[in-house]
Amino acid sequence: MVRKLLISALLLAIFISFSHALRDGDCEVCVKTVQTFASSLSEETKKDTKKIEEEFRKYCKTAKNKEHRFCYYLGGVDDSATGILNELSKPLSWSMPADKICEKLKKKDAQICDLRFEKQIDVNSVDLKKLKVKDLKKILSDWDEACDGCLEKTDFIKKIEELKPKYTRTEL
Repeated sequence: MVRKLLISALLLAIFISFSHALRDGDCEVCVKTVQTFASSLSEETKKDTKKIEEEFRKYCKTAKNKEHRFCYYLGGVDDSATGILNELSKPLSWSMPADKICEKLKKKDAQICDLRFEKQIDVNSVDLKKLKVKDLKKILSDWDEACDGCLEKTDFIKKIEELKPKYTRTEL
C-alpha cells in the first residue's frame, strides 16, 4: 500500500513538472524578446541584476506592439501596474535560457505567455483588393508609414503599391 502511494506521488510530481514546460510555439513573444534583449547585453552587464533591469527599461522605451505589452507585464515601462523585473534579471544573470525564464514568468503571470505575434501579410503574394481596410492599415503601420488623406480602400491600396518597392524584395 505504501509503495503504491509512493509511486502515485512520484508520477504526480513528474506530471506536474512536465505540465509547466513550454510547448513549441508557447510564449513566442516572451522567448523572442528575452533572447533579443539578452543578446544586446554586455558580459559585464549580465552579471549585475540592477544593470540588467536598467537596460531592460531602456530597451522597453523603444519596444513596440507585443514586445511593449510584454514590457508592461514585467514592469519595464513607466505606466506598468506591477513590477516583476527581478524574475527576469536574476535568471538572466545566471545565464538561464530564454525558454526557461519564460516558464518561470508564466507561473507568476500567465498573460505573459498569452501574447502572440500577429501573422505578417505577404504583400507580394496577396491580392490587396481582397483584404479589409483594417489589414491594409496594418501593412502601412508595420512599415511605420501613414496614409494622409486616405478615405477609400483604393487609396490605401494605391499607397501600399507606391511604397511596396521600398519595403519588399521581389524575387528574380
